[in-house]
Amino acid sequence: MAILWDKKNKVFSLNTKNTTYQMKIDKFGFLLHNYYGEKLSNDTSYLVQYQDRGFSGNPYEAENDRTYSLDVLSQEYPFHGSGDYRKTAFDVIDSNNTSGCDLRLDSYEIIQGKYTLNDLPAVYSDDNKAMTLIINLVDTRLDLKVQLYYGVFEDEDIITRAAKITNGSDKKITLSKALSANLDFLTGDFDLIHFHGRHAGERTMERTHIEHGAFSICSRRGTSSHQHNPFVILSEYDTTEHFGNCYGMSFVYSGNFECTAEKDQYGQTRLSMGVLSERFNYDLEPNESFLAPEVIMCFSNSGFETLSHKYHHIIRHNVCRGEYKLKRRPILINNWEATYFDFDGEKLYNIAKQASELGVEMMVLDDGWFGSRNDDNQGLGDWWVNEKKLQGSLREVSEKICSLDMKFGLWIEPEMVNENSDLYRNHPDWAFTIPNKKPIRSRNQLVLDFSRKEVVDYICDSIFKVIDDAKISYIKMDMNRSINDVYSAVKGNSSEGKILYKYMLGVYDFMERLLSRYPNILLEGCSGGGGRFDAGMMYYSPQIWCSDNTDAVSRLHIQYGTSFGYPISTVGSHVSTVPNHQTGRVVDFNTRGIVAMAGSFGYELDLNLISDEEKEQVKSQIENYKKYWHLLHNGKYYRLTNCENDHNKVAWQFVSEDKNETLVQIVKYDTHCNAPIQYIKLRGLNADCEYELDGNLYFGSTLMNAGLPVKPINGEYKAYELHLICKKVK
Repeated sequence: MAILWDKKNKVFSLNTKNTTYQMKIDKFGFLLHNYYGEKLSNDTSYLVQYQDRGFSGNPYEAENDRTYSLDVLSQEYPFHGSGDYRKTAFDVIDSNNTSGCDLRLDSYEIIQGKYTLNDLPAVYSDDNKAMTLIINLVDTRLDLKVQLYYGVFEDEDIITRAAKITNGSDKKITLSKALSANLDFLTGDFDLIHFHGRHAGERTMERTHIEHGAFSICSRRGTSSHQHNPFVILSEYDTTEHFGNCYGMSFVYSGNFECTAEKDQYGQTRLSMGVLSERFNYDLEPNESFLAPEVIMCFSNSGFETLSHKYHHIIRHNVCRGEYKLKRRPILINNWEATYFDFDGEKLYNIAKQASELGVEMMVLDDGWFGSRNDDNQGLGDWWVNEKKLQGSLREVSEKICSLDMKFGLWIEPEMVNENSDLYRNHPDWAFTIPNKKPIRSRNQLVLDFSRKEVVDYICDSIFKVIDDAKISYIKMDMNRSINDVYSAVKGNSSEGKILYKYMLGVYDFMERLLSRYPNILLEGCSGGGGRFDAGMMYYSPQIWCSDNTDAVSRLHIQYGTSFGYPISTVGSHVSTVPNHQTGRVVDFNTRGIVAMAGSFGYELDLNLISDEEKEQVKSQIENYKKYWHLLHNGKYYRLTNCENDHNKVAWQFVSEDKNETLVQIVKYDTHCNAPIQYIKLRGLNADCEYELDGNLYFGSTLMNAGLPVKPINGEYKAYELHLICKKVK
């Protein structure tokens, strides 16, 4: 079984195919963490040692035993009030305004199948093979219950964690911290790998050695953010792509978060993740509960490559949902960089007509189709079609484009409002603003209070009317600012942390309602590109616009960092015009196509304005994408070079599950006269299989150990690809 309870030793063991996660109920009823790593079959309780530690407090029941202190013991869900002076996962303020609690084991439950979290995204199990462990901790003084949820996906080597906190008393209490997951390590020399960035420059890999003290990343922006992604890897200092131990945490949540790695005075390391505790203060009335969102955990003893594969698989198969979860998405063209706000129905039709002749399958109408929306400063919130601008109804425009044998898609930004809009003039209290304070604007926008059901209801009704009256197969849902001035006009919603949590629930509610009403619509997420690129959004959006930076060279770095935690099928990526609108860089059409192909492929330019030669390239790119999409979206992805360290080339590879087919894509940065020959070693092949390339046969073992020479190509930022098929097995 995946979950074992050793009654005699009071040990829980969570076993996957290759890993073991073990914890113990000690003599005082505290829940300690024993071990997480390569699969074991024995009790590891002996690893927890007891010594007299100066200035480390002892529970009252320990009496004169100074060797027992939670200040140094590894714990599952460390809480303030236990004598632990490290960063804790949980803290509560009681009705006397006193901080601290005392959580002990009450009971446990083992269930076949995976737990669910009401109103929150979470990993799911369609085949009911997963198992759930629920450990109930209680504080009898406060009448407080903390339920720790563990989901075990045995074949996938995945363990999920979440928590539910319930106030069983007749008095209000306040949660000041309620993280979702905590990992304590008794020993180890670790690095924290995180993915920082900025708008148009997301998810840059950075590796930080964990010294004594705490290193943390977080988002205070109301979104998971461009600045820090809610996915991290804790690795041993010598871990590489193909070697060493590493642990992943991926937060299934799209709002404020925090992640901290702390090394204590005895060289022990604590890794924790959850909702940002800064300005949290979540009031729980009697019998009210709070759900701490899910964290997806994974361990690999063979480097980052294996860890990435496991995250790619679980997100593709057990997070993403709907018709397009594993299906090829339509190749689309988006009008934004072609027209911005300057378009009408005829211009859109002309873009679509040319695109359809070249093989593009869907036309997406971006910002500017509604209300008085002719620039950034007006119209948001007024979700009625500007028929004067379109020169007809949206139904007429969409049907005309669909007559070209294309699908039609639409851009929305439901969470935002301009002050220059009918919605704001009629309901100013629906926007986040602080009384008697001038609001902080961004893109001249304010944020609607999605913590209020009536606001979500109104936006749903408005946008659904638009969708019902047109032929729409795709929605791009955008969100173009960080959140300030958090104040809800609803009485009792006074805590910033509570409002933002409920705001996120409102966003999830909107998306769930949209997908329930239109199950065949492809919903693409976006937040100024990759500002909410996280597993929480992927529960609703099987692809997310990776970045507003459409420059192919910049995308090499962005897509490289993204690949560590997220599958290629979730990456929205397009071929854009040159000089690029963000960087001014000129990159040839072939390279732009190859880079965009490592994602959900499309175009973001007016194909009427490119040369005849480039039009032929469009046809070829589309043909190739259709030919290779099963590899690109469902094959195993391998990083063949370190994009941050190798300044001459970037290479990556897709391999089919049966290892019979592979696609290698290579981009060379620059060209040097009389340059040394470079080689690329492939990955993931069948060592005994002979693969055909350009009429020659190579054993998989040769390709992986000796490699292939990189083609000498003149010019900057040149790219090519290699397609190899297994012909026979030795």
